[in-house]
Amino acid sequence: MRWAEGGGAGIEMQEAKNEMWFEDTRITNLENQPFASPLRFAHGGGFVADGHHILYSLDAEGLVRMVREGGNPLGFEAAGPRERIHFAPSEVRAAIVTCGGLCPGLNDIIRSLVIELYHRYGVRRILGVPFGLQGLIGDYGYDFRELNPLVVERILDMGGTILGSSRGPQDFDRICDRLEKAEIHILFMVGGDGTLTAAHLLSGVVRKRGLDLAVVGIPKTIDNDIAVIERSFGFDTAVEEATRAIRSAHTEAVAYPNGIGMIRLMGRHSGFIAATAALAQQDANFVLIPEVPFELEGEMGLLASLERRLAERGHAVIVVAEGAGQNFFTDKEEAKDASGNRGLKDIGLFLKEAIEKYFALQGRAIAMKYIDPSYMIRSRPANAGDSVFCSFLARNAVHAAMAGKTDMLVGYVNGTFVHLPLALCAGKRRHVDPGGLLWQAVLETTGQGELCPA
Repeated sequence: MRWAEGGGAGIEMQEAKNEMWFEDTRITNLENQPFASPLRFAHGGGFVADGHHILYSLDAEGLVRMVREGGNPLGFEAAGPRERIHFAPSEVRAAIVTCGGLCPGLNDIIRSLVIELYHRYGVRRILGVPFGLQGLIGDYGYDFRELNPLVVERILDMGGTILGSSRGPQDFDRICDRLEKAEIHILFMVGGDGTLTAAHLLSGVVRKRGLDLAVVGIPKTIDNDIAVIERSFGFDTAVEEATRAIRSAHTEAVAYPNGIGMIRLMGRHSGFIAATAALAQQDANFVLIPEVPFELEGEMGLLASLERRLAERGHAVIVVAEGAGQNFFTDKEEAKDASGNRGLKDIGLFLKEAIEKYFALQGRAIAMKYIDPSYMIRSRPANAGDSVFCSFLARNAVHAAMAGKTDMLVGYVNGTFVHLPLALCAGKRRHVDPGGLLWQAVLETTGQGELCPA
């Protein structure tokens, strides 16, 4: 089997604002699309051509500068059904694997993949891989699970993933052995940064072996921090649930003299959940995120600012992302989880103890209430918005896979679903811009200031 590069020239540019490099937006295709798509469209719309590109969201100044310097406007191949497809639906065997941490919407993705494959393309052989990439290693002894519309009929109201998940690296040659033995033609890999990196590396092994197999990624991160793409599933649900925690913390704080409610939310490297939830439920007085350093001590530090807040209003609410304030920990040992993620120190408990000690030394009683809803949020079913988003994401992934596109993912850019090379997103992250509109809105809403020493 040979591979062909899709439409669009290689593009390299740097967007100075966030120092993100775009090297090549071309999508790899399994060569030849000999079959006519079985899809039919009754009311307009229809098939998408590979040459249809979606402009990346640049400000006018950046676009003008790029054109002036002889570059081309940066665009990504539009997602959607193709008129010619690579695989004969009656012969396809597809597999779905979910990896990494739990996230609202995983079952929505599984269901939509199955429904689109089965009802729209007529694919009858769909397999679920149990417990992440472990399910593709024979030594673990897991059997594939047969999937069909009846199996996935009622899973939208369930949290987690019916396939199970796992973390940690696996041997790609052995994974390829299993895929080849099972005669898998399409592998959908649903996961975050580590999974997308694994999907890219696996695609390289598949290509080296010459297998007629498409590897398509579906980005999953509750933190909404995968590079380039604007939205990932689960984020909307996470923000909705986080606002409930903020309301609860506020209720507790105002019920007692000098009440302090503190909520620790997800956000290892990026503070999108904390910042967005604080705007959605405007009870937070302090929001702490990984992108913006803060100090505890000093006239303008967190502790003195919190003391002033209590003196003025008698209560306070603090929202802290799990990756914030890691500079306060002197332990240089970096434990890592099975996926290689750096182990974070518990900033929530650290701040709780620091605040209690600070006021105890003053002989001033406070009522501290600490809430960590992380696992409750991760295990929730998707809300309506995320469920709809998952449906579009999964169906576009099926269209791409059936057309023979591989080593790529479906993402949401500039308000549209597009195809992106895995190499463009894997290993890179989006961050809250401290000078951007989101963080400035948080500062205006909370009035917290910069929380730096005087």
